[in-house]
Amino acid sequence: MRGAVIHAPRDIRFDTLEDPKIVHPTDAIIRTAVTCVCGSDLWPYRGVEPTGEPHPMGHEYVGFVEEVGGEVTAVRPGQFVVGSFATSDNTCVNCRNGFPSNCLHRAFMSTCQAEYIRIPNAQGTLVATDDVPGEELWPSLLAVSDVMGTGWWAADAAEVRPGSTAVVVGDGAVGLCAVIAAKERGAGRIIVMSRHEPRQRLARAFGATDIVTERGDEGVARIKDLTDGIGADSVLECVGTAQAMRQALRSARPGGDVGFVGVPHGVAVDGQELFFSHVGLRGGPAPVRRYLPDLIDRVLSGRIAPGRVFDLALPLDQVAEGYLAMDERRAIKTLLRP
Repeated sequence: MRGAVIHAPRDIRFDTLEDPKIVHPTDAIIRTAVTCVCGSDLWPYRGVEPTGEPHPMGHEYVGFVEEVGGEVTAVRPGQFVVGSFATSDNTCVNCRNGFPSNCLHRAFMSTCQAEYIRIPNAQGTLVATDDVPGEELWPSLLAVSDVMGTGWWAADAAEVRPGSTAVVVGDGAVGLCAVIAAKERGAGRIIVMSRHEPRQRLARAFGATDIVTERGDEGVARIKDLTDGIGADSVLECVGTAQAMRQALRSARPGGDVGFVGVPHGVAVDGQELFFSHVGLRGGPAPVRRYLPDLIDRVLSGRIAPGRVFDLALPLDQVAEGYLAMDERRAIKTLLRP
């Protein structure tokens, strides 16, 4: 088969790879329906995270089951399935406590920009749809495997409640999906921090009520202006930089909550400031598997359409252009079709 391999910063190639095989009886092999490039893939692409040896890329996927190991009974060949970027057995104590992305047998997916994928922990990770969804729904179901699930986690961790005021820091695919999540959870006001007009338009289409273009201290001051000087009930940090985290913590009201889901790079939290702010802080890799059945239902019923974050679609063999377009902010998120 063929798939994306990173060789060095800004060097993505569509290489020939070994066909995946069942390694453990808990594995499944799927044929990729659609996959994509994630904003977090840009960290190694830009050289912020070291590459070391060349290795495959990608952690978002939906597809058709080709083969299952002997212990997999939850899905069968021919079914259309959605899974999480973090695999889980869905039975260990951490899974039962609602954190399958911290499963005791967790494995992070990292080979999904390819024609076929081996899924570890398939029994607990994959969710099959009743029928094969129409292809027009595949992008939204793909979003559920990561960015929609991660946006939902941001809203959950920040305890977005009906009628509350939520601030979303970040206008990438996760931030935009966080707007959907805040809207679905009943937020009365959703303020999005964004400087990019196409993303602002999509944020408003998803439910944003206000746009703040300022950043840093000026951005915090603007949030305070919009909230009678107090701050927001919930802040959803969807970037992962030090500036974004400071902005998020300082935009929350005393007693408010911050959900941080951007993979942190250079982030350090001031303990004294956090202590005296009375702001709650929770985040980490999204427990997507917990949300999959509900989010899949919302997509299939037409209630949400997170697939709108894909504003560039390319054949898989043009994956390098997909990375470049996102790096240059010519695309929010690139969909890849094998």
